[in-house]
Amino acid sequence: MTKTPDGRPLPPPQAGERAMLESWLEFHRATLVLKCTGLDDALARRASAEPSPLTLLGLVRHMTDVERNWFQRVFAQRDVPLPYGEEQAYGFAPAPDLGMDEALAAWRAETDASRAAAAGASLDDTGRLSERDAAQIGFRDVSLRWIMVHMIEEYARHNGHADLIRERIDGATGI
Repeated sequence: MTKTPDGRPLPPPQAGERAMLESWLEFHRATLVLKCTGLDDALARRASAEPSPLTLLGLVRHMTDVERNWFQRVFAQRDVPLPYGEEQAYGFAPAPDLGMDEALAAWRAETDASRAAAAGASLDDTGRLSERDAAQIGFRDVSLRWIMVHMIEEYARHNGHADLIRERIDGATGI
């Protein structure tokens, strides 16, 4: 596997659909970690720019919830709570006692669970949204393919946020 100069796994230029989706998802997961590397908790809590309260720690927390929701709750149909509680579902604000090491450990556990939930499943296998979520987006059943593409775009969007936040913190930029 080819890697970028900063060590992230570079998706292959030619591969089957499953390998391509999995490799791009792993690339974006690694990008989020890269953007958080080398920061103490105070810097990880630094907001991007007024008036936004968005932080790198908050992004990691959000993606932990998103991983669990799409792979565990929707695809695998497991009745599990969101890691940070339903009342703050998908929130970006970090808990006062949560540090980056703990947040990344929780995120890593979720990405491992996500990989396990998808392992051996067909891209055409489906999960089911809750009635509330289905009412918001207009359909109930989603394929693993749809979930993986959604996760790639979710990470890509938030990695753009992470890049700007990190640049604001210490000037670090990258692809």
